[in-house]
Amino acid sequence: MEPEVDAINTILVVDDDASIRDAIAEFLGGHGYVVRTANNAVACEQELTRAAADLIVLDVMMPGEDGLSLCRRLAPAGAPILMLSALDAVTDRIVGLEVGAWDYLTKPFEPRELLARVRALLRRPRMVRAENGRTNDGITFAGWWLNVEQRRLRDPAGRPLSLSEGEHALLAALVRRPGHILTRDMLLDLARGLDASSYDRAIDIAISRLRRKLAEADPAPLIETVRGVGYRFLPAVRPA
Repeated sequence: MEPEVDAINTILVVDDDASIRDAIAEFLGGHGYVVRTANNAVACEQELTRAAADLIVLDVMMPGEDGLSLCRRLAPAGAPILMLSALDAVTDRIVGLEVGAWDYLTKPFEPRELLARVRALLRRPRMVRAENGRTNDGITFAGWWLNVEQRRLRDPAGRPLSLSEGEHALLAALVRRPGHILTRDMLLDLARGLDASSYDRAIDIAISRLRRKLAEADPAPLIETVRGVGYRFLPAVRPA
């Protein structure tokens, strides 16, 4: 017997190859997911304008805007992205993850592996639900409460904490990938509201300011420095 799928289960499949796109849609649809499709970046954004998706399965090699560029733009919106590609080099996978993909699967792949990865991604804590307007409850971490869409933050004592637009963008980038090491370049790219030039020291200064504001409300460490690499958000992140 197949295990039940997640309660939030709308998947958008984006691939210019109709045979692959339709095969994936039919397979995932047969396992209980609601599947929509798009054949390029423009169609993808049109679909997302009509209705949010809980997961995006995105091909890398597409005519017009490619999947890497599209992923870079879509990732800050919060929906998990599973990237598909015929490129199997380690550097290709790293690039896919660095532009914001949550997982990377090489073509050709076994349908059961695709299904397993889809299920794993949909089980992760879903701050995307708040960002896509499904709930205003936000997310929690280490007693803190954050609503990314409304840029509202409360400390563990329930007091509101004011952050600049750039600080909110930086915090959002960190909490989207708890436990993962984010390089300075990744943070500069993800924190689009950050008022800084693209150099490593800018992120270090921004992180220092954010840490100082958070520590004034609660001294428990939230952001770890990974020397020579970047930063990691320590607490588990859960829907509020």
